[in-house]
Amino acid sequence: MEKIILCLHIQKYGGGVATVKKKSKKANQVLTERDKLKMEIAKELGLWEQIEREGWESLTNAACGRVGGIMRRKLNENKLK
Repeated sequence: MEKIILCLHIQKYGGGVATVKKKSKKANQVLTERDKLKMEIAKELGLWEQIEREGWESLTNAACGRVGGIMRRKLNENKLK
């Protein structure tokens, strides 16, 4: 049986309302080459500190698009070589 590790983070909002987030199972998995490339690109764009603090879901659509676009370009360049 697979162990499930839950890390609960409570974020308080105005009015005393709190939400609970579960930490992703992906945190315990081995990184793929695509994951490593995505992290490298995020570091180049200066987004890595935000991702470490708040997670990938904290990025704007524009920032995600930049990371994805650069990933696609680099993957296509490597494919042509």
